[in-house]
Amino acid sequence: MSLTFITKQGNAIASVFDDLAKLRIAVFRDFPYLYEGSLDYEKEYLKIYSKSERAFLFAVYDDEKMVGATTCIPLSDETNDVQAPFKNAGSDIEKIFYFGESILLTQYRRLGLGHRFFDEREEHAASFGTFKTTCFCSVERINHPAQPADYRPNDAFWIKRGYHKVPELTTTMEWPDIGEPISTPKTMIFWMKEIV
Repeated sequence: MSLTFITKQGNAIASVFDDLAKLRIAVFRDFPYLYEGSLDYEKEYLKIYSKSERAFLFAVYDDEKMVGATTCIPLSDETNDVQAPFKNAGSDIEKIFYFGESILLTQYRRLGLGHRFFDEREEHAASFGTFKTTCFCSVERINHPAQPADYRPNDAFWIKRGYHKVPELTTTMEWPDIGEPISTPKTMIFWMKEIV
């Protein structure tokens, strides 16, 4: 396994949209997201990163194939759906950096790359010297019939990284579940960590 790593910032992220879109569709198809993705939707969604000069991507390739990736972006450059819970709570969104996906194909897990993804994003957010907090959100699926018997949520890993769940900070995102023709709303709960 000969892995290589790349970083992209701002509009340069657009150069790997195809790779990132395919990877997102593959990884998010698994529980708990159960995402029935499409390349057209993905490429439209990802444009937000290329429009933010402080957005950041760190990706892992095995030969020519992107096998893992992670992104982050100032919360002030994110969509209203992501900003709204913080605005409603009276938080200064100019001081918060939002972490997007952190995705790896199954066979590349347990190699320490999950920690590397957080290290890279946290270092990028801290590099500006103006952000106080990092955050991300995860889907809430309770007693879902598609949950595998051996499913283990990432909560323990996130707590180990210093993040804490903030149940009062939630938003709703929509996507089609596998086999569904239309998007349906899902509750997303935020996790936060202070930048040291």
